[in-house]
Amino acid sequence: MKFYFPDSQDLVSPTYDFLRDEYATHRVRQRDDRYAHEVLEQAPYHGVLASKSIVDGSVKGAGRYSGAQRARMYRMGVRRFFRLPDEVETLGDNGAFNYVDEEVPPVTAEETLDFYDECGFDAGVSTDHIIFGYAPGATEANVDSQWAQRRRLTLRLAEQFIEAVRERRSTVQPVGAAQGWSPDSFADSVHALQTMGYERIALGGMVPLKTNQILACLTRIHEVLKPETELHLLGITRIDSMDDFANFGVASFDSTSAFRQAFMDDRKNYHTAERAYVAIRVPQVDGNPTLKRSILAGAVSQKEALAAERDALKALRAYNGTVRARWACIDALGTYEMVCQSKKSYLAAYDETLADAPWTHCRCKVCTQHGIEIAIFRGTERNKRRGFHNMSVLAQRMSVLSSNTRRA
Repeated sequence: MKFYFPDSQDLVSPTYDFLRDEYATHRVRQRDDRYAHEVLEQAPYHGVLASKSIVDGSVKGAGRYSGAQRARMYRMGVRRFFRLPDEVETLGDNGAFNYVDEEVPPVTAEETLDFYDECGFDAGVSTDHIIFGYAPGATEANVDSQWAQRRRLTLRLAEQFIEAVRERRSTVQPVGAAQGWSPDSFADSVHALQTMGYERIALGGMVPLKTNQILACLTRIHEVLKPETELHLLGITRIDSMDDFANFGVASFDSTSAFRQAFMDDRKNYHTAERAYVAIRVPQVDGNPTLKRSILAGAVSQKEALAAERDALKALRAYNGTVRARWACIDALGTYEMVCQSKKSYLAAYDETLADAPWTHCRCKVCTQHGIEIAIFRGTERNKRRGFHNMSVLAQRMSVLSSNTRRA
């Protein structure tokens, strides 16, 4: 089972000063900052997925890339741009989430292939249009007409895409996009894509589905799946179900879930093989927008907030695993919560995180280098490094997946 990490320009600065919370004066982001595969001893993913809409922009406006970055991507190619080791693959897609509200995709199959060819991707997904909905009993005749139209359009674009690949003799491996709203509609899409000649198929629009619904679709798809066809799940992790997914022909998936939970989830911020912990929130007085607004409104004293912030960080950095040191941390964190007038207290969860101190048992490079700083929820440099750590845990969990064959 292969894991692809979707690119969203997630890098960290190797020269960032954690004590002063400052970047080096002469730092140049693209030149100096590092991707997860450059920070960790081993890449925590088998491949990188880059979306055309992230690089080129879409109907919603500019993408995540500046003009200079975009030009560099096209000039250098995707492998050199990401400074990828040989074993890390590249996969391109359109980023259909960015035009989900449009009646038709704002890009043609030929333009999609242009992006893949010019940037030198190993493989690329055909242009598709997402169906966000699940109606297992609905047929083509009685389902929402827009859903039916999007599925047919996705198949037409897939046919145009693979024809363009053949006509150009492109080196990009074509990956057919399958959309559907039910087990039967997904199976029909997969059957049609195989008839076109696709041996690798990406299943889209499944992010909102429950695991049992995904399994229902995979069970039906398996009935029409050829032995040589490999399935890719777009935007799906569900690591606990990966063995089951593999039994039905799923060979790869992509997701930002493990990474984004480091700073987007309310509770599951720091992952281990056994469980997830709450990261310890010490927001920057000068860098947290909510806290700054409270200070400007006179609701929070800037002087008291700065002192409480300093004391919390000092206590955490002095933490040595003893009960006394843990209480000192909780006291300082409680004072900071009170001064900042936090709407929610995490002190009980912090006590658990500190008691177990999971970073002391982790051998990944970010934890061994930065220690407790990785468990502190504070600014992009710590938060993204914690995301890198989470992906290393995901890689470890994937390495022990038992299933390598499909269910008969």
